[in-house]
Amino acid sequence: MHRGIARLVLVVVGFFAAAMLGLSPAQAEGPSITAVVSGADKAPIPGVTVNVANADGFTASGETDAEGLATIEIPSPGKYTATIDVATLPVGVEVKGGPERSINVLQGDKKALFPLVPVGEGGDSGGSSGGGILSDITVDRVLQLILDGVILSLIIALGALGLSLIFGTTGLSNFAHGELLTLGAFTVLVLNTTLGLNLLIAAPIGIVISAALWGWGQNQILWRPLRKRGTGLIAAMIVSIGLAIALRYTILFLFGGSPVSYAQFAGQPGIDLGPVFITPKAIYLSIIAVIFLVAAVAWLKGSRLGKATRAVSDNPALASASGVNVERVISVVWVLGALLAAYGGVFLGMTQNVVWTMGQFLLLTMFAAVVLGGLGTISGAIVGSFVVGITVQLSTLIVPPELKTAAALFLMIVLLLIRPQGLLGRPERVG
Repeated sequence: MHRGIARLVLVVVGFFAAAMLGLSPAQAEGPSITAVVSGADKAPIPGVTVNVANADGFTASGETDAEGLATIEIPSPGKYTATIDVATLPVGVEVKGGPERSINVLQGDKKALFPLVPVGEGGDSGGSSGGGILSDITVDRVLQLILDGVILSLIIALGALGLSLIFGTTGLSNFAHGELLTLGAFTVLVLNTTLGLNLLIAAPIGIVISAALWGWGQNQILWRPLRKRGTGLIAAMIVSIGLAIALRYTILFLFGGSPVSYAQFAGQPGIDLGPVFITPKAIYLSIIAVIFLVAAVAWLKGSRLGKATRAVSDNPALASASGVNVERVISVVWVLGALLAAYGGVFLGMTQNVVWTMGQFLLLTMFAAVVLGGLGTISGAIVGSFVVGITVQLSTLIVPPELKTAAALFLMIVLLLIRPQGLLGRPERVG
């Protein structure tokens, strides 16, 4: 066991040493506001000046880069106003909804969207709307949010399926599972930006490394010895919380708190599909995600090892007595869970940004998806993910974006009051 620990320490040290060659250690940076300026076809608009101010007298400005992004650091969380300098806009366009945005920054990075449209089609001048919340609800916006919800659902499903399998085979509520997404995204980032590998090469290599190191290695060095020592599930859950915090802040120390992008496919113009827009990378990533999920479900239901996994999930003692190698099954489940989570992290990093809190923000939605779909059910985790993902996005029609995760958790509570076993779970007699 001590040799195994030493090997894991060497691998982890080597990984972070490679990261530090190109990304020097950085202390946590303050929060920031990122203005996103794009044309009618979602093409990034460079050279636009964005001004940020608050009621305390703070002012700062920035200019959008080739990707249409202008990131302005702010001194602390709070309420800010971001305003586009209309004199720097291209000729013949204006900001849809007006050049001013009120932003409530809770922590980290906050985005402010400034879509440009032809002059005369900008709608509201930027002040408060007299129509209330419902005045902003249009068919096009609902369809766009549903599409965004489907994409988010696929990312959640990639994490939730592994989370459900680990819970089913070991009983562990793994609060460090969100960090598997983050580690997968940052592993690919190191290969892509530090070692210079093209993202199409770095992504599959990084996902395999994540499955081996953060999946199989983590189980062999940490969770298997704890199981052999008879560690209780509550104690193991506390260990997972501590592990999550340790990994999260190690990544923060090494890479800093600002969002970063992969070297390729960072800024893509959107494709106009009638009422909705979507980028080509989102289409391809979604197709690959569906292939991953279908392959995982088919393997679990059709292969011999997949059937053994389901047997261990139903009754580990009986499966062991029937000749199933339970520890081997658990190791495979950890590898599969880490592999799916790593791709989910890359998916999220390519469609948004790679940031140290990306897994933390998705963790509760993954748990909600697993519980909502029905604990221990393979299909339930995926169905629950789509319910949660679409609900999260549609809720922004009514509530502020900062509260959209709370909307999904509220839905979970309501549905569990009506159907305690979840959407696809089986009712069980207690007592």
